[in-house]
Amino acid sequence: MAPRHEAPRLPGLVQTRGGAQEKPIELPAVAAAAVAAGAAAAPADDAQAHGLGGGVGGAAGAGATRADDVRRTGRLGSMASVALSEAEKVYIVHGVQEDLRVDGRGCEDYRCVEVETDVVSNTSGSARVKLGHTDILVGVKAEMGTPKLEKPNEGYLEFFVDCSANATPEFEGRGGDDLGTEIANTLYRIFNNKSSVDLKSLCISPREHCWILYVDVLLLECGGNLFDTISIAVKAALFNTRIPRVRVLEDEEGSKDIELSDDPYDCIRLSVENVPCIVTLCKIGYRHVVDATLQEEACSLASLLVSVTSKGVVTCMRKVGKGSLDPESIFEMMETGKRVGKVLHASLQSILHKEESLGPKRQKVGFLG
Repeated sequence: MAPRHEAPRLPGLVQTRGGAQEKPIELPAVAAAAVAAGAAAAPADDAQAHGLGGGVGGAAGAGATRADDVRRTGRLGSMASVALSEAEKVYIVHGVQEDLRVDGRGCEDYRCVEVETDVVSNTSGSARVKLGHTDILVGVKAEMGTPKLEKPNEGYLEFFVDCSANATPEFEGRGGDDLGTEIANTLYRIFNNKSSVDLKSLCISPREHCWILYVDVLLLECGGNLFDTISIAVKAALFNTRIPRVRVLEDEEGSKDIELSDDPYDCIRLSVENVPCIVTLCKIGYRHVVDATLQEEACSLASLLVSVTSKGVVTCMRKVGKGSLDPESIFEMMETGKRVGKVLHASLQSILHKEESLGPKRQKVGFLG
């Protein structure tokens, strides 16, 4: 039997089996707290007194004082939901305070990330990224259009996000429209920066012709940490994008004619060195974690999305969730986002160059292989 070919994984972010490191899970204090919470179902103010902050207290109602009433559903925005008991929340929150999460990771560790580019043949560039149980497919299509009036010598990007009903039943019908709009607006914000992408290189003829890059994002599965996964997939797809080289011919009468090169290797590439990635930091208790699972997101009332470049420059921030963040926490989360983001960019760039060096004969893997 031929050996199984695995998709490239980000070095430095790869954990052991299932994304977990070899760390002991036995936490006597946490286990005792979980048992106590499951049996006695302490009130919310008692949970806060034990350092649980808003993670447990915000989800527990005034009447949730019996074990049969502690089931709750945790949600972040309009994403997939997960049901957790108060005992499970206590276990997760106490573990985070000890820098030991349920799957064995530390607070600043990512799960294993699988990256594959050039997976859709009829696009200018494409990428598929899987982070835990979150699966994202991004396709980039370059089409010729007219520059915007306020920027006559630049091309531009357009983002479209489709939340597949296969990702979660909540996306059936128009259930995923709000989340898709929210994600698209976030992408517009982080790319609303002249240094992110050289838009002038997309201009063919000022005020007349330019390249428009339509970036289509498809959510195939939602398993937590959605914004980070999408930003990684968008950057990988832009790295893979190839735009035909164009020549503008002008005759004696002054009329212009555009000639596209039919050589697939005669193309221009986008520089993605300054394209930012999003690092989402979820506040759980008095600490924050990166790459949160759905269960961890259910224990967090507030998260901070930090857009970071490869040099550690923060381009924009956005808070999500109903909870609040104090200024000191925001500063600490920004520093963590910059530190983790630089490692994420370096690992992603390394694996993209490594995959490209394999050439067109590389073996295709994944669901489109």
